[in-house]
Amino acid sequence: MELHNLRPPKGARKSRKRVGRGTASGHGKTAGRGMKGQNSRSGGGVRPYFEGGQLPLVRRLPHKRGFNNIFKVRYSVVNLGRLAGFRKGSKVDPAALAQAGIIKSTREPVKILGGGDMEKPLTISAHRFSASAKAKIEAAGGTVIELDWLEA
Repeated sequence: MELHNLRPPKGARKSRKRVGRGTASGHGKTAGRGMKGQNSRSGGGVRPYFEGGQLPLVRRLPHKRGFNNIFKVRYSVVNLGRLAGFRKGSKVDPAALAQAGIIKSTREPVKILGGGDMEKPLTISAHRFSASAKAKIEAAGGTVIELDWLEA
């Protein structure tokens, strides 16, 4: 086996169909286009949108309404009940939440909500806090640190 002997295996490469090259080829005369009609002509066929005069599907469906606000801020939301796994007096920030598997990544800003109970004093850093979450954290003897937007 040498480089000049290399060849694809038999049947791996198929020669293209050469239409309109005589009757012996099996694709002569009409070249596989049938007898007459729109599709037998050069440039024949209907445009993609056309459905034979029937009202096209694109026009039958209701129009999409509203818009997407590209400036909308999407938060990673965490309820207070999820923070029960942290030890008393520990610092909880987006990096610690990501490491604990509570949020997926630190790319989105974090918002702490008041769902669940808070028994331990924790120092919690996040981008936003709900009023009930703030009250529960401070009632448990913890501290709240609001981070800047750019730290997301």
